[in-house]
Amino acid sequence: MTGQVQSIERAAAILRLLASGPGRLGLGEVAASLGLAKGTAHGILRTLQHVDFVEQDKATGKYQLGAALLHLGTSYLDVNELRSRSVNWADALAARSGEAVRIGTPLEGRVLVIHHVFRPDDTLQTLDVGAMLPLHASALGKVLLAYGTAPLEPLVEAGLEAYTRHTLVTPKLLTRALGEVRELGWAAAVQEMMMGDVGIAAPIRAQGGLVVGAIGVSGPVERICDSDDHPRSALVVQVRDAARAISRDLGAARW
Repeated sequence: MTGQVQSIERAAAILRLLASGPGRLGLGEVAASLGLAKGTAHGILRTLQHVDFVEQDKATGKYQLGAALLHLGTSYLDVNELRSRSVNWADALAARSGEAVRIGTPLEGRVLVIHHVFRPDDTLQTLDVGAMLPLHASALGKVLLAYGTAPLEPLVEAGLEAYTRHTLVTPKLLTRALGEVRELGWAAAVQEMMMGDVGIAAPIRAQGGLVVGAIGVSGPVERICDSDDHPRSALVVQVRDAARAISRDLGAARW
């Protein structure tokens, strides 16, 4: 059996590093982070730049992901059955709720946003497709954890990061919350990832009832919650109805 190609593994590591970083990275930062010689890192970066997988800022000389990767990612998402089956229902949910809608699946210990519908108003918004959200601090992530679509143990072992003072950072509190998600059939994250922001999500099931993703709405606490900071029941119903509709399209029986 042919072994792995080291140069491809290193190129993939560089792409992952650039994707996970807060911004552009210099040659030295890339080399040091991956334990590579600067000459090796430079050669790989130049090759990635040649095929537009990486771009270099002319002013600083630092590197970032290139536009070609966006096209590859979009191609993947377009053939992703979950996304294709969810698009119409997500659009309808955004129109009914008046809030932004996201669909997520687990990836590498986080939530990958595979579809995002803007809030139907004229405010400035940023497309979140491809964004990675924390499992324990987002409504989408809580759904994935509660139904075993994403494993809980590695997350707990790594330590639960506190994003706000409301984030669940102890295994006991998180486990209790996930039990409530299974009991209610939906999840909420009230100012747990960002102060002032609230999310509501419900599970998307495929054939056999297996949870394969989650759909949810998010927005400011004053719009999503009532006076007691509880998610508005009408929004919960709308999210659950959308999740059921997508699940039926994926072949799930009623539950």
